[in-house]
Formats: sequence, structure tokens, C-alpha cells
Amino acid sequence: MKVALFGQKTSTSLHDIIDPFLRFLTDQQVEFCIEEKFKQILGEYTNFDLSAIETFDSFETLDKTSKFIFTFGGDGTILNAISYIKDSGIPIVGVNTGRLGFLATINKNYFIDQLENIFNDQYKLVPRTLLSISSNSELDLVDKFALNEITVTRRETTSMITVDSWLDGEYLNSFWADGLIISTPTGSTGYSLSCGGPIVHPSTENFIITPIAPHNLNVRPLIVDDEACIDLKVNSRANEYFLSLDSRNLALSTEVEIRVKKANFYVYIVETNEINYFNTLREKLLWGSDKRN
Repeated sequence: MKVALFGQKTSTSLHDIIDPFLRFLTDQQVEFCIEEKFKQILGEYTNFDLSAIETFDSFETLDKTSKFIFTFGGDGTILNAISYIKDSGIPIVGVNTGRLGFLATINKNYFIDQLENIFNDQYKLVPRTLLSISSNSELDLVDKFALNEITVTRRETTSMITVDSWLDGEYLNSFWADGLIISTPTGSTGYSLSCGGPIVHPSTENFIITPIAPHNLNVRPLIVDDEACIDLKVNSRANEYFLSLDSRNLALSTEVEIRVKKANFYVYIVETNEINYFNTLREKLLWGSDKRN
């Protein structure tokens, strides 16, 4: 058995778990490979000799036979890890050494205790839908997919943009706003939520279209079927706009039109059996919290 390890610069809390984790892998005779930059970071946190450990730096160099990829950080770390696993089907075990942790649900304080269950297949494997994009022009992007959201926003900060939209070829609306968010259910608790979008359970098969600071008060977020094809054309005084796929950004000419669809693969998140989505909402977002009760 083999697993992959990925992370980013994190707090010193990584020091408390990385040595016990590597010791567990060694004792169980589990091979592991480490993302190249993360291997350098781990040198600050562990006493293990990692000099002979195999590394990867891309999707092409990652061993696709890996049973899991363990990520150490927060949700942003998981978003970045997807570029390494893509459509390989390797499940993500997200260890939360960051802050919020909607996707990285495994608490660092209980991670070591849960390892035996994880390696004995006592967990839930949760599929997450992704968005994909295409356009009428070549895009300077290696990965044309997003787990949370795809966003078009104004580049010039002094004026709004107009985003013309079509749903399965039928005209939908022209959004006069700072931008437009197309979100998955996974991303519904992120940027879309902060712009007034609804919380959508990850198991539902929907996308959320959320305007960013719309000029018209009667323009509200819209939930559509995730089999729908969404076409976008941006008009701007600057003749340019920003396209964002999760944390990846690109400036485009308004001549570039975007098509957003459901990606043809899922990302799989490992959740231990005690994880509950609504508990996560209450704990992370204080959803429904009322200090009077």
C-alpha cells in the first residue's frame, strides 16, 4: 500500500502530529511519497530522515496507485491538492491544521487516533461535484476545473460589468453587478454565501448562480440543475475582466466568452463516521446559533 502527502506552510501544530503519523506509516509498512515543496517544509517539523523518500510535483509524477492523499492545512490546501490528483479517483484525507475546515474535516487533535479506522476502510467516501470551463478562445490555464466556484469579476474597480447569461441556450439574464459566481454545493458555504447565496447540501445535484453586489435589488441568487450548460459573456468599459477558478485567476478580454458545465469526474473526500454536515455548519459557521438559548 502507498499514500501521498501534501501540505502548505502551516502552524506549529503540524509538529505535534507529523512524527506520530510517519511512525504509524512506517510501523504499518505503508509506503509514502511527498509533494516536493511539502517535503522541504516537513524538514522543519520532523526528526525523520526523508532524504530517500520519493517526491512528486505534478499530476504526471504522482503515483496513481496511491490509496489516499493526505493533506495538511485547511480547505485551500485541499483545493490546491486537486491539481495533483485530478480525475485519478485518489481519495483526499483532509487533516485540518488550518482555521475553518469545511472540507478538511479531520481534527488534528484526533487524527492519529483515527488512522487505524481509515486504513481499515472504516470511513465514508463522499463524492464532490466540480465545475469545468471552456471558451471561444484559448485559456492560459493548466486546470480548467474548480471545486468551489467559477467567478467572473470586474477588473476596473470604478465601474460595474454586465454579465449576459444563457442556460442551455436560453437567455437567462444580464447581471449588472461587480461580478457573477457559479458555485457548486461544496462552494455554497464560501464566496457565494458571503454574497447572499443559499447553503446547499453537498449531496444535491445543483449549481448556484450568485451575483456579486448587483445594482438591481430584485436580482437574487438562483439554483439550477447541475446538468445545465451556462454561457457567460462579459461587457466592461475596461474591455477586460477577471476569471477565477477557486484560487486561480486570469485576466481576459471581453471578447472571450465562457461556458460552464459539470466536470466529467468527481473528487472524493474521506470523512470519518462521526462527521456530520449539519454539525459542521453549526460548529464552523455558528449556523442557527442564538445566544439567547
